[in-house]
Amino acid sequence: MKRILITGAGSYIGTSFEEYLKKWPDKYAVDTVDMIDGTWRDKDFSEYDVVYHVAGIAHSDSGKISEEKAKLYYSVNTDLTVETAKKAKEAGVKQFIFMSSAIVYGDSAPIGKMKMITKDTPVKPANCYGDSKVQAENGIKKLEDDSFKVVILRPPMIYGKDSKGNYPVMAKFAQKLPVFPYVKNCRSMLYIGNLMEFVRLMIENEETGTFWPQNPQYSNTSTLVKGIAKAHDKNIVLIKGFTWALKIMSHFTGVVNKAFGNLAYDKNMSAYKENYQIYSLRESIVRTEK
Repeated sequence: MKRILITGAGSYIGTSFEEYLKKWPDKYAVDTVDMIDGTWRDKDFSEYDVVYHVAGIAHSDSGKISEEKAKLYYSVNTDLTVETAKKAKEAGVKQFIFMSSAIVYGDSAPIGKMKMITKDTPVKPANCYGDSKVQAENGIKKLEDDSFKVVILRPPMIYGKDSKGNYPVMAKFAQKLPVFPYVKNCRSMLYIGNLMEFVRLMIENEETGTFWPQNPQYSNTSTLVKGIAKAHDKNIVLIKGFTWALKIMSHFTGVVNKAFGNLAYDKNMSAYKENYQIYSLRESIVRTEK
């Protein structure tokens, strides 16, 4: 039996993973620990085979952030991650899994410009949030050896039932608007169910290295909204000709490119020896909305 500790109690990903592994009660034993109050430092990590580190501050700033907020990103996303990994290694934990992000490659390309990330694409964070993830990756990589395996996951936007971020915003539009602009864009996304299976396989196969999981299909923001509307038995009409207006708006707010810009992983990057893409984009929308 694999003994797993999730660092980040109450997190969306951590809670989802704990629930997912209940399908195999004889194979996995899962505990969670809260990282907020500091009491985790007194917890004995030696009884665990794997630490799945999901604690962190998500990127929610669309403009310039304060110096205080920047320090918080590095304190939580970098320093806390490295400290946790060191504690895990000293306790004899065999594998440390870290949730990084596609944000390490910078922001989405603006409307009309493609951004296809390959394995040769250099890491180039556009803000302190992305840099805090990069610094955490660098810090924990230094700890890796034959007895301490490090897995770094760089997922694109994660979504699912009760998720936060851009997806629920799109879902609101889909249920309220009769029309929506059609914009040709390409984005990688990752349904929570596909992520959970990928993480399970990382543990099962005792992997090490950097990985880029994503859905089997790319998404388009406009057709995504239409698909969400369909899941609620609503019809939303996609109207062409708004791209120019959105391009103008993108100069005043980063939200536009965040929603309609381009950011995708080359599918070859996300291939794995076992199938983790158990839900198609369409199936994931239905499961999320129903």
